[in-house]
Amino acid sequence: MKKHNFNAGPSILPREVIEKTAQAVLDFENDGLSILEISHRAKNFQPIVDEAVALFKELLNIPEGYSVLFLGGGASLQFCMLPFNLLEKKAAYLNTGVWAKKALKEAKAFGEVVEVASSADANYTFIPKGYSIPTDADYFHITTNNTIYGTELLEDITSPVPLIADMSSDIFSRPVDVSKYGMIYGGAQKVIRNKMGCKNQLMNTLQKFSLNLRHHKLLLIHKPLNKLNFSAKPSQKY
Repeated sequence: MKKHNFNAGPSILPREVIEKTAQAVLDFENDGLSILEISHRAKNFQPIVDEAVALFKELLNIPEGYSVLFLGGGASLQFCMLPFNLLEKKAAYLNTGVWAKKALKEAKAFGEVVEVASSADANYTFIPKGYSIPTDADYFHITTNNTIYGTELLEDITSPVPLIADMSSDIFSRPVDVSKYGMIYGGAQKVIRNKMGCKNQLMNTLQKFSLNLRHHKLLLIHKPLNKLNFSAKPSQKY
């Protein structure tokens, strides 16, 4: 009987996937080279990326106007890349666990950050309600699943500003209305993003979302921020 892994991190894979991957490491498509040895610009490598993007769009029912990007650095790098690209005046964060706290801390290095609510005082045993999202924030950041504490957002929030979600541990676990999000990202290089442009002009060039998208880096999902249809509304209560 096949063992099951219920720990955080890699999940169980079908046997045929493991066997196909092992063969590609030895000899990719009878090319005489391992998939680890070929160029990311090779003609027989691009279809791998194209298929992965297509599967993301199919499984999450991603609407038109979004791009799927694969980036190095995992979700933790996005804690920096988000404010690098999007924080112009201020950002709003919901503090619901260790990873939400880390994301909030990184954002503070780049501008004003509003903690709209936190359950830290109760050791993150619940997700706060009754908070307001400031309508003048550049974006609102949430962490949908807090694995260490066992709390999870099971519904898609309606936000008056671009909604950014870290879905590292629960992406694909339920139907998601992607149209409600400006960006979805996650560990294992799972990143989904609406068309939001770079706002911080002092950042490292290689960390600009727009540059990575233009040069087809293994990346995330993209519309210039000023084309996002977020009309001014009163602060949303939760």
